[in-house]
Formats: sequence, structure tokens, C-alpha cells
Amino acid sequence: MSNEDMWKAYSRGMAAVMNEGGVHVSALLLRSYRHLNLTDSDAILLLQLMLFRESEGVEFPTMEQLAERIGSTPRVIEQMIGRLMKEGFLTIDERIDSMSGIQSEQYNWAGWMLKAAEWAAEEKRETRRAERRTVQRTTDASNIFSVFEQEFGRLLSPMECETITGWLDEDRYADELIRFALKEAVFAGKLSLRYIDRILIEWSRNRVTNVDEARAHSQKFRGPRG
Repeated sequence: MSNEDMWKAYSRGMAAVMNEGGVHVSALLLRSYRHLNLTDSDAILLLQLMLFRESEGVEFPTMEQLAERIGSTPRVIEQMIGRLMKEGFLTIDERIDSMSGIQSEQYNWAGWMLKAAEWAAEEKRETRRAERRTVQRTTDASNIFSVFEQEFGRLLSPMECETITGWLDEDRYADELIRFALKEAVFAGKLSLRYIDRILIEWSRNRVTNVDEARAHSQKFRGPRG
């Protein structure tokens, strides 16, 4: 057989395989199923139900058919389907043929698609929230650097900027609390980041989370400023 004949035979074989049909599976279903607490076996079972209907025209395969396809037992398949129905991933719809009046059943996996779509929407919302928090923290950091430079009367060094960033990003101190600690340091005449860090640590140990609590805590050790 010549090379040309071999390629023609290969092409005919590929065409025959593609004509057998297939199933379009949304990438979202594959990306989200673990987040929806579906196991690999659950996902394969649902995909096989799709394959039976969309590629083979079988809308309600038997437990035996599914078990053979997946490599399990009818009893296990029955339990899996029962659980998927209970959790809202799968339903069984009844329908009546308008011509013959014959009633039949079919599996409906719209619940899986809905849950995947809801997960994707929540993921997108969380991504946007994270982006907004990042932008806000960047803005806060930029503003707080300016406040420190104004009080210090000079530009901050890279190490000082890193320290302040650490208070925001690692220690999770509120921006307003850092600003108030700076005021406390100015009031005490001890304008250094080391002193301010000790103030923040002391507040953290005493569960101080906002300016009002910080002011009350400070006044325990000295009278009102008048």
C-alpha cells in the first residue's frame, strides 16, 4: 500500500469515528465538579448519562447498562443516582409522547448545570472582591506612606515601606489603627517604626481592633489629654 493509500485509509477511519457522535461537555462542569463535592465517579456517571442520550439516543439507561459502562455494580449505581437526586444534581422527568400517548422517563442533569453556574458566579464575585480589596489596600498603603513621610519630615526608606506594608498585609492591622498608633508615637515624642510596632503589638494582645478601643486602652495608662 502506498503512502497516499495509507493516508486515505486513515482519513476514512477518522471520519467513521467522528460520525459515531459525541457529547459536548462544558468546561465549567469539569472545572467545578470537585468544588461542588462531586467525586470523580459521580462526574463520570453524569457524563455517561449525557453520552447515552446525546450520542446513543437512550434517555433512560438501565442500572445494568450504566454499571457495565462505568465498571461498577447495579446496586452501587442505584445508590449513586439516589444520592445525586437527593442533592439536586439529577432528576428523573416523566413525559408522554403526543402521538402515541406512551409515557417514558428520562434523566435530567439540569441541576448539575445550575449548581455549576452558581459556583462560577460566586467565584467571579469572590475574584472581583479580591481585586477590589487589593486595589483598596494599594490605595491605603500609598496614602499611609504619605502620612508617615509627612510626620517624619522625609521620604521613607524601602525597609520602612516594607514594614508598613507588613502591618497591612501580614498582620492585618486596620489602616485607621496604624494611623492612630503613629499619632500616639508623635504624642509620646518617640517617632520610630519600632515604637509604633510595639504599640500595635500591645493593642493586638489586648484585642484592640479600632481607634475607639485603642484610645480607651491608652487612657488606662494616662489621664485624658484635656
